[in-house]
Amino acid sequence: MRKNIVAGNWKMNNTLQETKQLLNELMRQTKNTEAEVMVAPTFVNLESATQVLTGSGIEVIAQNMHFASHGAYTGEVSAAMLKEIAVNTVILGHSERRAYFNETDELLAKKVDAALANNLRVIFCFGEELSDRKANNEEPVVASQIANALFHLEASAWKSIVLAYEPVWAIGTGETATPNQAQDMHQFIRKTIENKYNSDVANSVSILYGGSVKPANAKEIFSKPDVDGGLIGGASLKAEDFFAIVNAF
Repeated sequence: MRKNIVAGNWKMNNTLQETKQLLNELMRQTKNTEAEVMVAPTFVNLESATQVLTGSGIEVIAQNMHFASHGAYTGEVSAAMLKEIAVNTVILGHSERRAYFNETDELLAKKVDAALANNLRVIFCFGEELSDRKANNEEPVVASQIANALFHLEASAWKSIVLAYEPVWAIGTGETATPNQAQDMHQFIRKTIENKYNSDVANSVSILYGGSVKPANAKEIFSKPDVDGGLIGGASLKAEDFFAIVNAF
C-alpha cells in the first residue's frame, strides 16, 4: 500500500532558534497522524533538528546533495555526510534548483544514483512551466523529466523513490492547479511509470503534489486517488497551517 506523505520544504528560512521553536510546535501538534511527516530545514540546522525530533515520528530530510562522495566542491554536501547525521531522505530536482542553479536531468540522474548508492530515499521533483501548460505541452515535459533522470533505474530501486509533481506556475504565485488538474497529471505520471516498468511499480510509488498546498485546499487535493500527499513550501513554516495540511488525511 502506498504511503501518504506530507513533507515541509523550509528552503532558506529559519535560524537555529527559529528552527527549534517551530519543531517543538510541530511535535505538540502532529501526533497520531495518518501521514508520514517530514521537514527539510536548511543544511546548517539538520543535525540539531534530528536531535530535537528524536522519537517524535517526524523525519528530518535534506533539501539537496551533491553527486560526488567528496572533493573540491565548495559549499556542497555529500550523501555520506547526510547519513552520518541520521538524515535518510533527500529532495532532488526541486524547481528552484533547476531554475536558479541550472540543474539538468542528466545531473539529477547522477544525484539520484549517488543517493540510492548510499541508501538514501529520494523525493524527486519535476513539473512544467506556465509556457508548457499554455501550449498543452505539460505531459511531454513531465514524461521527459521523469524518463531522463529515473528510467535508467532497475524496478527494484523504485522502493526508494517518492515523486513530487510541481507545476512551476503554481509555486509561490498564489495559483494552484485545481484538484482535478492535479489528479489528471498524477494519473498520467503513474501510467507513464507503468508503461516503462509494470503496474506493481506504478501503484507502489507515492506521488506528492507540490503546488501551493494550503489548509483550505489540502483535503480536496489529497482526496484524489492518485495524490498521495504534498511537498509543502510556505505553509510548512507555520505550525498551525502545516498541522492542518497533515491532518487533511
